[in-house]
Amino acid sequence: MNRVAQSALLFLLGATLLHAGTTDLYLRYVKAGLRPLVLLAGVVLIATAAATLWYDHRRPGPPQPEHHHNEPRISWLLALPVLALILVAPPALGSYSASHTGTALTKPFGFPDLPDSPDGPLRLGVADYAGRAVYDDGRSLRDRELQITGFVTLDRSGAPYLVRMGLNCCAADAQPVKIALTGSLPPVLAPDTWLEITGRYTPRRTKDPVNDGPIPYLEVTRAKPVPAPHDPYDETWNA
Repeated sequence: MNRVAQSALLFLLGATLLHAGTTDLYLRYVKAGLRPLVLLAGVVLIATAAATLWYDHRRPGPPQPEHHHNEPRISWLLALPVLALILVAPPALGSYSASHTGTALTKPFGFPDLPDSPDGPLRLGVADYAGRAVYDDGRSLRDRELQITGFVTLDRSGAPYLVRMGLNCCAADAQPVKIALTGSLPPVLAPDTWLEITGRYTPRRTKDPVNDGPIPYLEVTRAKPVPAPHDPYDETWNA
């Protein structure tokens, strides 16, 4: 590959990273906190492409002889994955991954006090509810109306779970935390449907059929479909 082709591909990759970092596209690959690094990488790649062209233009010596072969044309095929990154963003990991991966719930270092919610249910993340229900025996959850959002997955027996995938770094290491659902559920629950669940803590628990990890139940009083959030991964999750 000649230097012009190298520079063009570096520029295209850098522009793709800048596009991903200035939109929500990057959230399909890495967690929200890494956005500055995505943008920085894009700037560095574009600067490298410009420096490569400048160096090649300023390099002393006689012109290099032209080589008539197909290598430069073939090398442009390397641009196809970059274009695919722009045009075909992968969907967020969903029920298929969750149903084939055991819950990654781990004991947190502590349980901060929950705020009062005089105007309605207390909003919690899936991992926050699961951690308090399992490792704090639901002490801070009892007698409180709770509201939790996640997507639906079903195990082999058809039992429904509310799930949120969490990231340590990027989508490649995403793992689920699950809440088993009981109570007033919709008659039909389709996998990957996002639901806003209103309910109450129950001490009932079960084990994940994949890895025997602990899964708490939530007693559902209301459930309504909601659009998927712009960031489908749980930022508060911590493995």
